[in-house]
Amino acid sequence: MTETGRLPNAAQLAEHNGTRTDLPGPYGPIAALAGAEPSGAVAGTVLLVPGYTGSKEDFAPLLDGCTASGFKAVAVDLPGQHESPGPDDESAYLPSALGRVVADLVAHLGADGSPVLLLGHSFGGLVVRGAVLAGAQIAGLTLLGSGPGRLSEGVRRDALETGEPLLRTEGPEAAYAVRERVNERFPAWQATPVELKKFLRRRFVASSASGLLGMAHALRTEPDLVDELARALNESDIARLVVAGERDDAWSIPAQREMADRLNAEFALVENAAHSPNTENPQALLNILIPTWRSWLSPTS
Repeated sequence: MTETGRLPNAAQLAEHNGTRTDLPGPYGPIAALAGAEPSGAVAGTVLLVPGYTGSKEDFAPLLDGCTASGFKAVAVDLPGQHESPGPDDESAYLPSALGRVVADLVAHLGADGSPVLLLGHSFGGLVVRGAVLAGAQIAGLTLLGSGPGRLSEGVRRDALETGEPLLRTEGPEAAYAVRERVNERFPAWQATPVELKKFLRRRFVASSASGLLGMAHALRTEPDLVDELARALNESDIARLVVAGERDDAWSIPAQREMADRLNAEFALVENAAHSPNTENPQALLNILIPTWRSWLSPTS
């Protein structure tokens, strides 16, 4: 559902200098957008993991900024999302299972010995947590608009509950038709550019019904694994950052701040943003991410 107080833009369709590519995956190719190669020395690779009903395009506004700052950015569709195939087994879409897929992607991207940073947005934050718990060899972890476990009570969680029966019996196209009818009541959705509306529909309908159901189940049931994550990060000396939009309406700001404290992570708020700073205020997000990532990879004296 569209946030009612914010005017959507077409950020997912933003022009960039990246290229569409494929990465190896257990169920078929993982669809990806790879940012252009930096002109100078590459500081590291950043693997960007989207949230529920999201896709690689959610990070389009970040690609060129990462390139200009010396980072190679790679954004993916998780298995079952948009252009990445996935299995019919709903359990394959739980954060632990998808985390193993992401851990394999990390190994692939870092095969040359270069550092890999991992960022997960929303549900993607639960997935990248699963990747760390699966042993992903990363230099830094960023959780963006994510939380310690299951989604907080509220409109977003209610939408998962009410949408499941139709999604299960009639599939993504019927479920999205209902979503569109609900959204049409909100001025923000009415003002959404037509091309963006077409894209959002296209990627939802293309996604796996089993994937949507499995991810939704995880968003309603995922346990708090922050302490386990903290131990894994500490054992491997992995840098960490928690970022949220100042008006996030998924996991609350206090919950995300507390999670950062338990992880001994830096915490930052993105101004003029809600649950998706990567599309709502990408430059302000980059202003937080780039200096932090550079500090993680700078040699210490």
